[in-house]
Amino acid sequence: MWNLLYPILIIVLSNTFYNICAKSTPREINGFAALFLTYGVAALVSLCAFFITAKQKNLPAELAKANWSSFALGLVIIGLEIGYILAYRNGWQMNTVSVTANISLAVILVIVAAVFYKEQITIRQLCGIAACAGGLLLISL
Repeated sequence: MWNLLYPILIIVLSNTFYNICAKSTPREINGFAALFLTYGVAALVSLCAFFITAKQKNLPAELAKANWSSFALGLVIIGLEIGYILAYRNGWQMNTVSVTANISLAVILVIVAAVFYKEQITIRQLCGIAACAGGLLLISL
């Protein structure tokens, strides 16, 4: 049970602080300059964590195992980060931006999972999508 729970707790806790940090990014700094600093810190922490956790401390050998997804994820994360920074700078409130983005994401991922990964869409999921659509309508009024 703990193996299922602790990753979600990490995601929720990280996402909470993520939104606090994104909303607190000064308006005066170029968003991409802020991301450059952010990812410099992330790269340094990731490098240290690699050497702490890796059994084989051979970073070039590990990097050779990467495929296109690591590079694409880097680009996608920049879009995610700048999207949140711009949303907050353009007036979105913290209590609606994340809910709107995550509900929209959940609906899209149900479709992506069905089309590309052949996962089934259940009646319960369709009801959930309808409830989410209703929730988006309610928070936008």
